[in-house]
Order: sequence, then structure tokens, then C-alpha cells
Amino acid sequence: MNRLAYVSMTGAKASTEQLAVTSNNLANGLTPGFKEVISAFRAVPLRGDGEPFQGNGADTRVFAIDTTPGSNFTAGSVQTTGNPLDVVIKGDGFFAVRRPDGQETYTRNGKFMVDENGTLKVGRDIPVVGTGGLITIPPNATIQIAEDGAVYTQLPGTQFLNQAGKIKLVNPNPNSLQRAEDGFFDLPGTQAPPDATVRVAQGAFEGSNVNPTLAMVQMIDQSRLFDLNFR
Repeated sequence: MNRLAYVSMTGAKASTEQLAVTSNNLANGLTPGFKEVISAFRAVPLRGDGEPFQGNGADTRVFAIDTTPGSNFTAGSVQTTGNPLDVVIKGDGFFAVRRPDGQETYTRNGKFMVDENGTLKVGRDIPVVGTGGLITIPPNATIQIAEDGAVYTQLPGTQFLNQAGKIKLVNPNPNSLQRAEDGFFDLPGTQAPPDATVRVAQGAFEGSNVNPTLAMVQMIDQSRLFDLNFR
């Protein structure tokens, strides 16, 4: 095959993969706590004998190979709602949540809900992890969440606050986190310890950090680049 065809082929493939990443980012522009995916590529030279990195021949061409995508961990905009179940992290940190298989994972999505059993969750199947286990809210109780993640409930007709639990707030090094297919972040092989310095605020949640306008411009540029590789 003509060497220029190889260059065009790998360029088109890279553009397609970039377009897929940008489309996913744009689709999650309204997803609470979503962190922008950053596509990454590396150059792999192909030597004259056809074996990458081996042989006595000179490099004949270079392929663009995608690598593990990165994440933009800058904070998204804060959406103030007044909803007592909406919680936003102030500064660095993550909420600890639990997948249906029991695995602990991490998110910035603080748009919580209470299911029919009173369990505090983010989404129907993802319970919020407390420092002492799952957090259960009594029926008809009002909720107050302190800056340190402590969850208090008050039953109708009473003046007393009862602590239902304390949200597990963690602050692992973002470089050690791996994004999973479900959008949460894992800490491979271990669990992050609670971090007492992480602070939250009730009545608001963090939105996506994707810039929709910039993502649209990127999609146009990537589509044009894809077309250029076939001319």
C-alpha cells in the first residue's frame, strides 16, 4: 500500500476516535459531576522490515495509536437548587458510592435521592457510602447535611436532630484514579480513606465541566480533519 495511504488511514482513524470522545463529552454536558474525557495518542514508528521498533531498516512511516484517555478534573459550575438532597463538594474531593456488585467507587455527582427503603443513593442502584455503612433516612424526615458530610434527620413534630450517618468523603490523587465505563472513578486495588478536610454544602450540586460551545467547535474541526484524510 502507498505510504501516504497509511498516513491518511491512521489520521482518519485518530480523527474518528477523537470525534467519539468529543461526542460523548457533549452528550454528558448536563450530567451532574461529569468530568471531561481527554483523548490521547502516541506515535508508533514502523520500520522497513514491517516490525515496529525492530529490524535494520529505516522508519518508513508513523502510526497514531490511541492511549488511555485522561480526565479533566477541574470543577464544574455549581447549580444552586435549595433541594436538601443536593450536595456539592467545596474544593477537592469525591463522594464514595457503592456499585450493585459491592465495589466502592468515587464521583463528584452530589445529586442524591432516597429510595423506597430510605437508602441515600445517587441513581437508583448506587448507594452513597457512609463512614459507618449505608445511610438510611426515616420516612417523612427532613434532612440536614453538615459541612463535614454528617447527615442529620428530624422527624415531623419533633425538635431533635438524629445523626443518620456521615457521608464518606475522600480526596485521592486524581492521577491514581481510573475512569470506569459507568462514568465513576475507581482506585485500583484499594479504597480511599476518609478525608476530614473535605467540605460540602447542601442545596446545590456540581454540574458537568464540559464546555458545550468548545465541544461543538472541536467536533467541527475533527470532522473536517477526517474529510481531509480521504482527499
